[in-house]
Amino acid sequence: MPDASSPELTVGAHRRTRPMGAAARARPADRHAFWRSPDLPFIEAREVHDGREVCYDRHAHATFSVGVITGGECNYWNQGIEERAGPGTLVLMNPEDVHACNPASDIAWSYRMIYVDVEWLTRQQLGCEDTSARDFRPFADIVSTDGELYRGLNALYDTLTDRHGDLLSKESAAIEYFHTLCRRLEQTPGACPLPANLRVDRAAEYIDANCTDTLRLADICKASGLSPAYLIRAFKTRFGMTPHAWLINRRIRFAQSELKRGRPLADVALAAGFADQAHFQRLFKRHVAATPRQYTAAQR
Repeated sequence: MPDASSPELTVGAHRRTRPMGAAARARPADRHAFWRSPDLPFIEAREVHDGREVCYDRHAHATFSVGVITGGECNYWNQGIEERAGPGTLVLMNPEDVHACNPASDIAWSYRMIYVDVEWLTRQQLGCEDTSARDFRPFADIVSTDGELYRGLNALYDTLTDRHGDLLSKESAAIEYFHTLCRRLEQTPGACPLPANLRVDRAAEYIDANCTDTLRLADICKASGLSPAYLIRAFKTRFGMTPHAWLINRRIRFAQSELKRGRPLADVALAAGFADQAHFQRLFKRHVAATPRQYTAAQR
């Protein structure tokens, strides 16, 4: 991968070292399950049964994300804070929180995640349909050991993924759970308390708007009015990742949306700005901890 100060922000390879002993070779493949429904577009779910090989690069979601650790332990990093999370722990990621969650040992760890649309969740926070005058209120903590919320998320996951369940029961369960979450966990009164810099924000917006194009550092500097050295330093302070990492994250998010539409994998790889399909698949797995085919094989 080119150095962050490289004049061209291109996608690069990254090698991870894996154990090569007999135990590693005999290890079963990670088991992934994704769930989504076109009738409930505001919510998605995911479960990993054996996450010893599930490793994430730092990344961020447009959605609000909440999950439970159901077995083993993991190291959870969010906005500069690291926590060791095990069974009974609820993990929370506000929209655009830069985070990563990786195995803490060679012992299998498992987890369930729920991802919800921010506008929908804001309505649950406000108890009304009109969100034009009020913004989403981020949650103050990144972890919780609230037993009711832990059990409730497991119950919600079971309801959503029940093939025999009806639409009303699934939607009702989601509303009930997130009303409880909002009632039991502290929320901040406004936007996330990150150091603000309008020019750095302008750089991020420029990357967002042009993420599928070939971008050069000079393009981003021109759009933001910042020097290359200051841009890289300030961007990492503001968002927890370099402009290049932000670009890759946005390309992966674009690819996820295109895959959910049923677009062919090879077409998605090129449309998202990747040099080839193999390169795209490597980076997709580093951000989603699943292959594109595993991601698209979602239960409905």
